[in-house]
Parts: sequence; C-alpha cells; structure tokens
Amino acid sequence: MTRIFVPKDAAALALGADRVARALADAAARLGHVIEIVRTGSRGAVWLEPLVEVETAAGRVAYGPVAPRDVAGLLEAGLLDGGAHALRLGNPDGIPWLARQQRLTFARCGVVDPLSLADYRANGGLAGLEKAIALAPADMVEAVKASGLRGRGGAGFPTGIKWNTVRTASADRKYVVCNADEGDSGTFADRILIEGDPFTLIEGMAIAGLAVGATKGFIYLRSEYPHAFATLNEAIRVAEQAGILGDDVMGSGKTFRLEARLGAGAYICGEETALLESLEGKRGVVRAKPPIPALQGLFGRPTLVNNVLSFAAVPWILAHGAKAYADYGMGRSRGTMPVQLAGNVARGGLVELAFGVTLRQIVEDFGGGTRSSRPIRAVQVGGPLGAYFPATMLDLPLDYEALAAAKGMLGHGGIVVFDDTVDMAAQARFAFDFCAVESCGKCTPCRIGAVRGRETMDRVIAGESPAAHLALVEDLCELMTDGSLCAMGGLTPLPVLSAIRHFPEDFGRGGSLPAAAE
Repeated sequence: MTRIFVPKDAAALALGADRVARALADAAARLGHVIEIVRTGSRGAVWLEPLVEVETAAGRVAYGPVAPRDVAGLLEAGLLDGGAHALRLGNPDGIPWLARQQRLTFARCGVVDPLSLADYRANGGLAGLEKAIALAPADMVEAVKASGLRGRGGAGFPTGIKWNTVRTASADRKYVVCNADEGDSGTFADRILIEGDPFTLIEGMAIAGLAVGATKGFIYLRSEYPHAFATLNEAIRVAEQAGILGDDVMGSGKTFRLEARLGAGAYICGEETALLESLEGKRGVVRAKPPIPALQGLFGRPTLVNNVLSFAAVPWILAHGAKAYADYGMGRSRGTMPVQLAGNVARGGLVELAFGVTLRQIVEDFGGGTRSSRPIRAVQVGGPLGAYFPATMLDLPLDYEALAAAKGMLGHGGIVVFDDTVDMAAQARFAFDFCAVESCGKCTPCRIGAVRGRETMDRVIAGESPAAHLALVEDLCELMTDGSLCAMGGLTPLPVLSAIRHFPEDFGRGGSLPAAAE
C-alpha cells in the first residue's frame, strides 16, 4: 500500500485540498491502485498548496500545487513511485524555500498526522515533557529563562520571568492560559501549528503547568478557526486517554487538565486581560494593571498567559537544552521566529528563521517580491498596529530591539507587503478606523481618539488644510500613546505616524514629521 499525504490545513482546504484527496482516491480505485491517504497539516508553503507528497522507497516526493484536474496525469506519470512530472518538486526537505529555514517549533507541521500520537512520538514529541518531569519546577523555569525565550505575542517580555512570577505566587489554585486569539491581519502561525501539530502546544502547556504549579489550563481560540478548534478538541481527548493530561501527567503524580474555549470574534480579546474577562464569561473589556495577571488573573488567581508560539517553543527547549535554543538568534532576541508573509507577495506562507534575518531576505528571497510584479513600496510588520517601512529600509533585521529603534515592533511576526500602487494616506486612515471598530470602549483616548483620528484623516485626504490637520493628527497620536489603557489605543499611532514619516508625499505635504514627533 502506498501512502499519499494531502494537507487538511484550512488554507490548503480553501485551495482545493479536499477535492484533490477525493480525486486521488477515485482515480486510484479505478486503476486498481491500493493507497492510503493521510491528511496532514501544512508545511507553511501556502503558495504551493495543495502540496501532495507520496511515500516512496527513496523517501517522500512532493508535487504541487496540485489541482483535481492534475490527478489523472500525475498517476499516469508514475506518481506512486515518485515519477517525473511538471509539478514534481522532489524531496520536500530539499525544496529551497523550506531547506533554507531553521524549523524548530514547526518541524513536524506537514510531516505528521496531526492527531497521531505515534507520529508525534516518532518525530521527537514528548521528549521535552519527559525531561521536565524529572526536574524540579524551579529548574524548568530556569531552563526557559536561560533559553532567552521571549513572548511571541507582541510585547516580547521574557517568558521565564513571567513563569517564575506565577510559580512563586501563593494561592489555592493557579491557571495556565494560552492566547490563541490570532486576530492580526496577515498572521496564521497559531492556526498552522494547531491544525498541523496540536500536541506541541499541549505538551508545552503541560510543561508550563508543572513548572508554575497550575492544575488547569485553557486555550482561548478565535472563533474564525473552526478547523483548528475541532482538531484541538480531538487532540486534547487523545492526550487525556494517553495520560499526557489528567490526574497523573505521564506518571508524574501531578495533575494538569486542559480545555479549549472559542472566542466570539473580538480583536480586543487578544489583549490578555480582556481575554481573561471573556474566559470568565464577561464582556471582553481591558482591565487596569496592576494587579498583573501573573498575580491576580483568571478568577482572581495567579495566571500564566502566553501566546501559542511561546508555549510551542518550550518542548524543544526542554528536549534539546536552553543553550541549544539560545544559540539561534542575535542580541537579546534568541531562538527562532515564525514569520508570516502575506499581502501582495509572490510566495506567501510561514517561514521559521532565527532572529536577525532581514526584511529583504524575507520579502525578496523567500517571498519572491510582489505577486503583481510591481516594485515593493511598503511592508507592514507586526499586524494592523505595526509600523509601515519603505523599501529603502528592507535591510532592517527582524530583532526586537532593532525594530523598536526604527519605531516599529515585531508583534506576532506578520509581514504584509504592498506594491507601488498603495495609498499610504488610506492606510493611515485604516489604522484609526480599525481602532475605532475594535476598541473595547473603556478608555477615552482610544474610544474617542480613534474616531477623531479617522475624521481628521478624511480631511487630510480631501485636501482640507493638510498641514494643519496633520499637526492635529500628531497631537492626537501623542495623547493616544500616552493615555490609552492598553496597546489597542497605545499602538494605533505606530502605523499612522510611520506612514506620515516615510511617505509624506501621500499626505499632501512634502515635509516629514517635526522633530518632536520623531
């Protein structure tokens, strides 16, 4: 029997993966071929989806992108033996786009059956949890500290410090919460991981629970991810049956249970305190800090809140050692960062590389430039609240400190590409409009400031005294930055001011921002 691997990742499904799988099954049956179709996650090369792989005596051979109409020709060309065809890509590990990456967190995505624990173990899974069980909680936390792992959700806070704060807090109960409310435009790493390798997240959260003394965990997943939600729930059930979760985690005598919860589509619930409010069954509104969630979080108990990518990095760190992880990266940015390429780009998808890679390497070498073949004009890094950088700044390294120095942020690692037809004044207006729609409404600078910003940008775009109105925008941005309760209002000025700073010609004013705004 020949095994054929077809992804069931949501992006692959949108590009026809189910139809390809059915066409393969039907054609093989007609021809008398005995095959097994294994549904995997995606390797992240969305531009090659549906990426079909066949298991041969010489290893896997990939073909893509495959459409249902290609199936008959592929079988005729000897697909089951890895035969030559125009869509043949060879060994998937040898595809240059994949071979140049440094895959630690996403090594199993697209390789394993997402719900097969046997596949997971055979590819290095659970080695981190097994090592963690043999350590004292303080030593687990120390390993995470020594690795240099920082939050992958946006702020870049040292993960080990947050873990230690929860570990040393006194309480009758503690919680671990995963922020999987991946709401930033151009981001999809959480979804690819959950749909393609959910046990990595489960393992990382189990390690976290043992390390900080929590017995219960929650994964808060965005409502727009129904496939991920179904996969995650089934993976949790499988993990419970295998004793990876429950009252005796892998024979450790420790309890850790996990539950997936579906959000209701509010962007603000990506902010950790609004997420906790939502988990408690309340309206998703930002809490004032202090107290911080690590001391008083879910139901008033110490709560560890991390992003999917932060938890998912932990099993590799425990399995291979903190130093091995810290050897990747640069400066204070250690390890790897899954970068998500989207927008007007020829080869979109997920690229995992060590920190320090430049925007140019990501956008040109991996992305292949624009899909329209027009010149790149701007890239937005860090989601809808991230800064816009011009093509002249593409040599900027992806590093927390380097991006901060350039008045930007890494955020969740989303990069959206724009060609030379983009209207940057319209993009600046969009930032205000996005904030106005998504604000929780608790604080005035965000709630009112975003609306006034949108109105003022409309006047700039209409050509009404642009210099005077841009000065008003700059004052408003200062107020929102300094006075907003959370990053929703506090970061909205980032895309606005970066657009004005780097693309002044789109705002009816030839000059750049005054020195005070720089």
